[in-house]
Order: sequence, then C-alpha cells, then structure tokens
Amino acid sequence: MVERASVTTIELGGVSVDVLKKDIKNIHLSVYPPTGRVRISAPQRMNLEAIRLFAISKLRWIRQQQKKVAGQEREPAREYLDRESHYVWGKRYLLKVVEKDAAPAVELQHSRLVLRVRPGCGEAKREEILDTWYRAQVKEAVPELLAKWQPLMGLRVERFFVQRMKTKWEVAAVPQRASDSTRIWRRSRGSALSTWWFTRWRI
Repeated sequence: MVERASVTTIELGGVSVDVLKKDIKNIHLSVYPPTGRVRISAPQRMNLEAIRLFAISKLRWIRQQQKKVAGQEREPAREYLDRESHYVWGKRYLLKVVEKDAAPAVELQHSRLVLRVRPGCGEAKREEILDTWYRAQVKEAVPELLAKWQPLMGLRVERFFVQRMKTKWEVAAVPQRASDSTRIWRRSRGSALSTWWFTRWRI
C-alpha cells in the first residue's frame, strides 16, 4: 500500500486502485482512459478495509472496463489547418481558416467549417476557439433533448456539464444507488472530435 497526498493506492490482483476519501455520501468507482487508471471516491467515514472489499467485489467489472479502454479508438492529432477534417454532430466538414483582424468566430458553410482568427493565431489558440464553439453547440442542444426525454423517462435533471472526450466512448462510474445514479449521454462527431456530458438525475 502506497500513500501520496490524500490519495491511498491499494493493489488487488495486479490492479492498482487509487482511493480518495471525500465529503460525499456514497462510494463511486471509475475507470479512466487512456491508461485504464482506477479510482474509488469514498465517504470519509468508510474505513480502508471496507473499501478494499468493495474493490475486490468489482474486480471483474474493472478488468472488463480496462479491456474496453485499451481497445478504444483515439482522437487523431489536429493541427487546425485548411482542409483538415472536422466533425459536427457526426457530419464531416473541411476546415477553412480565415485570418482577419477581428473577433474570432466559427461558422458552418455547407461542407466547410469556417474558423475566423486574428493574423498569427497559433494552433493552441485555434483549438481553444473551436472547443469553446463546440461546447456552446452542445449546451444549446441539451434543453430540447431534456424536454423530450425527461417526461418519457420519468426523471428530472438537476444539472449537467460538458466535457471533451479523447475517445469515441468513455467509461461510466458505477452507480451505487438507483436514486443517486449518474447517467451518461453521449454525442459523437465522428472520429475527429467528440463531446460527452454527465447528467445527474433524481428518480
């Protein structure tokens, strides 16, 4: 067993599990890409032996998720140059970079994704501008989806947030109670760039 900062690492059958105690009510187990790192977030009151027994009971699930992570398709590197392929809601667009001394903007034009930037704008800044635009598109789409699916599922959304994915699909945390479960909605823009969002439901 190795301790570093507030994280304790336990070894179980060749699987390293990071244990983080937090001010929460329930225990949560997650497997993270790209390496299949395992983390358990547990309530402060829960002792390490109880956490260890919980992890042992989930070893089969952990190995299954690590196997899935290892086989996931990775997002290819982007340079944000003219005629580079980018995806919006699964449809492929060719990037068109327009340098102009004006506020940055992104616009869809038929089969092109037009990125307007200031002269000399580097790759990192271009990526940031596009990421901000993608997030805005997802957030704009969520209310309509919630209005459609909440009544059908008999659920109510308390909050949601948008987070970039490095792979087409991510691995969910294991819910411990139906009344406090975490559902994951996914939207993929093809192999180039995907976005996911967590939604906390109250049943």
